[in-house]
Amino acid sequence: MWYMRQAGRCLAEYRALRERFGILEIVRTPELCARVTAMPVSRLGVDAAVLYADIMLPLDGMGVPFRIEPELGPIVETPVRDARAVDAVRVIPAEDATPYLFETIRALRRTLPPEIALIGFCGAPFTLASYLIEGRPSRDYALTKAMLLGEPALWSRFMNTLVDVLGRYLRAQIDAGVDALQIFDSWAGALGTEDYARAVLPYTRQLFAQIGARVPRIHFTSGNPALLPLVASVECEAVSVDWRVPLDEAWRAIGDRAIQGNLEPAVCLAPWDVVAARADDVLRRANGRPGHVFNLGHGVLAATDADILARLAAHVRDTRITIAA
Repeated sequence: MWYMRQAGRCLAEYRALRERFGILEIVRTPELCARVTAMPVSRLGVDAAVLYADIMLPLDGMGVPFRIEPELGPIVETPVRDARAVDAVRVIPAEDATPYLFETIRALRRTLPPEIALIGFCGAPFTLASYLIEGRPSRDYALTKAMLLGEPALWSRFMNTLVDVLGRYLRAQIDAGVDALQIFDSWAGALGTEDYARAVLPYTRQLFAQIGARVPRIHFTSGNPALLPLVASVECEAVSVDWRVPLDEAWRAIGDRAIQGNLEPAVCLAPWDVVAARADDVLRRANGRPGHVFNLGHGVLAATDADILARLAAHVRDTRITIAA
């Protein structure tokens, strides 16, 4: 088990660092980034370290300036909304675009215990495109959908460019030493099944194919359980599901794949007896079947007590066999 967004936010040690350094300053400083990535391993008792990074980092090599605003999120200073902007996006070697990230991975691989997996990641083409087009977090993704629906040729050019950028980025993470990859299509749930199948899924498939099966690949989407069979049709080793559908129903929908999830992050803000009961329900639905990675259905909420997460990790480890029986 591990927790999405476990590196930072709820950890006092991380908050102390954030009083001195900005998010991107930490990410772009390998010594600091490696320290934050490793923090949850001993503190929370998880089985994996997830790289402390941001899905916007590939923009460093694309020639698209961005910043991260506290309490708001990524801001793209000049959004990509027309053919000229799409054609101006650069595709360069990943090691030239984000060398600091690969230095961090190599440092972590030297220092993490061998039994602790290191998980790399990126945003999926659609999710990254939504940030680039909208310019900031969005509730309706209106500008993104306008390009997807109204300018299919431009949308295709843009998505193919992002597949190329992200494929290079992920292959370089593997070369540097990550043990698994998660591709976050966090905003794909904003689409219906028809638009997802036509205008997103083909590019996601291309990206997974470019990575190959050198390490396990986890495909994450959120917000629309109706997409799960399509999500699982991608060549991947595991599908990560949120909390909007029970684990056993989600597993039936994805078929012969490993599954990750699906405790709601807000549950961890409740009293311990509620947390334990909800975790036990996830485990019962897994029913001891091989291939379940216990995780939250999305990232750790900032207000979460780290002691609860540590207690939950120990609880899952101690009780999963007896519950399954």
